[in-house]
Amino acid sequence: MAKKNKKSKNTISENRKARFDFEISKKFEAGLSLLGWETKSIRENNAQIAEAYTLLKDSEAYLIGSYIDPLKNSNQEMDPTRSRKLLLNRKELNEIIKSTSQKGNTCIPTKLYWKNGLIKCEIALAIGKKSQDKRNTIKSRDWDRQKAKELRERNKN
Repeated sequence: MAKKNKKSKNTISENRKARFDFEISKKFEAGLSLLGWETKSIRENNAQIAEAYTLLKDSEAYLIGSYIDPLKNSNQEMDPTRSRKLLLNRKELNEIIKSTSQKGNTCIPTKLYWKNGLIKCEIALAIGKKSQDKRNTIKSRDWDRQKAKELRERNKN
């Protein structure tokens, strides 16, 4: 039986498909501008960023498409997929804007996690992979597994 990958206790949500669909070049740490009910819901691990992406508008970065499950015992109306502002330094924002202006480059969220009691979002500059690149990734991963298995068998004997 295969071992399940355990996410660290600080990780809230991870965009695992991003590593398969994109070639990641550089990562940034961004804060999130959240409402109170969103923070409470995230504390209960009710957040997903699998379909999320970042949008750069008016020299600001926004997290679009992330889903934070609304609280069940609240009486106010809540929008679980609203856009949330990413808090970055001006220098980092300028670097992201410059990089994404080139053809084929994009900025994607890869992970939500806790850091010193604050919720952070790891975003990455990435280039989309073509289907051939994805196949090559699968082949190399399978080959690495096969090599590791053979080495373990040799070391046992």
